[in-house]
Amino acid sequence: MSVKVIGAGLAGCEAAWQLAQRGVPVTLYEMKPVKKSPAHTLDTMAELVCSNSLRSNRLSNAVGLLKEEMRRLDSVIMAAADENAVPAGGARAVDRNGFSKSVDQRIRNHPLITVVEEEVTKIPEEGEVIIASGPLTSDALSEAIAGIEGLSTLHFYDAAAPIVTADSLDMTKVFRMSRYERGDDYLNCPLDKDEYMAFWQELLNAETAPVHGFEEKSVFEGCMPIESMAKRGEMVMAFGPMKPVGLKDPRTGKEPYAVVQLRAENAAGTLYNLVGFQTRLMFPEQRRVFGMIPGLENAEFARYGVMHRNTFLNSPGVLDSTFRMLAEPRIAFAGQITGVEGYVESAASGLLCGIATAYRVNGKQMPTFSGKTAIGAMGRYVSTPNKRFQPMNCAFGLIDQLEVQPGQKRIRNKQLRYEAIAQRALEEIDAIAAQMKAE
Repeated sequence: MSVKVIGAGLAGCEAAWQLAQRGVPVTLYEMKPVKKSPAHTLDTMAELVCSNSLRSNRLSNAVGLLKEEMRRLDSVIMAAADENAVPAGGARAVDRNGFSKSVDQRIRNHPLITVVEEEVTKIPEEGEVIIASGPLTSDALSEAIAGIEGLSTLHFYDAAAPIVTADSLDMTKVFRMSRYERGDDYLNCPLDKDEYMAFWQELLNAETAPVHGFEEKSVFEGCMPIESMAKRGEMVMAFGPMKPVGLKDPRTGKEPYAVVQLRAENAAGTLYNLVGFQTRLMFPEQRRVFGMIPGLENAEFARYGVMHRNTFLNSPGVLDSTFRMLAEPRIAFAGQITGVEGYVESAASGLLCGIATAYRVNGKQMPTFSGKTAIGAMGRYVSTPNKRFQPMNCAFGLIDQLEVQPGQKRIRNKQLRYEAIAQRALEEIDAIAAQMKAE
């Protein structure tokens, strides 16, 4: 009997891949293209509905470590991401369409994965199930999940940034540069003080789209709409996504008062994402207010920013560290619905859940992913009781710190300490990968 995986987003695809790679047949259910959520536009799997960035690639950054752990464990998501990379300095950004198509092809071509294009509205009553329906889970399935005894669902609101066409930008006002001279992968729109203050004031006055049940406190901090940021104070944006630190306008030789960065959205460089500009402004207001940014006066919007509801479980005490239900072990969850936050974290949860389910189906004991690894630390965070549980990105604070032996001194340089933690994590991952390969 095949394992049923519900949802072909990043987590569902990764879980299906890990199962199939271990000889376990998979039936992967995906409601697209028959039905789409308001945030989805593509017909292919693993669609990125927010940014096209998978964030830092450096091992001194926790998500960079998480990605490298996944690469060493045969991640289908990381293989597709690396294959469809676009320039983004020290980050891993991808061509949105190419990435999705690449994952889609790999999944559909696997001989042990059967794809069923239909909406799942209730949880299968028997057999192994992985629910990876994502933060945009349909209402019917959300109700079915909420109906599981002892399992409650929560939600917050998430926002996506707008995308503009490259040929509509005024390049006489824009300069190309990455922070601290780490290449030239970003376009930068510099603002002087007067321009910044005028922009801030208009953000405060701009009309926002109504969102049913919206409360300001329900916005996840990692995807705070730019207009919500503006309401927190006139300099919040300048110390956030509009910070000019590490950038000097080559035409003036000086650091701007503030800057809006644009990152390539596709490999051809014809589309650019406004970095950190998630928004729920009305579409005409996006044209008007963002048109105040130097270089964007006549910008053509390929996609406007949108806001949507994200659903997640109150997982601590309900799921174990491999995302399986404690009360009903045949059911597991993966992805943002578990309370991990971010593309990479979602895919990593699918990877761990898929591996664990494969071992369960094959009647074998799975190697332990300890808290010394980023993957293990994320599973531990989701499964550890927490009265104020909220979605969480991968962070070194979740990973076991270095043990200081008698006579040794703690590594005080943060970057060197994080690199040492990463090296220790990868040694454990390599050992796990070798053990699994030998079985």
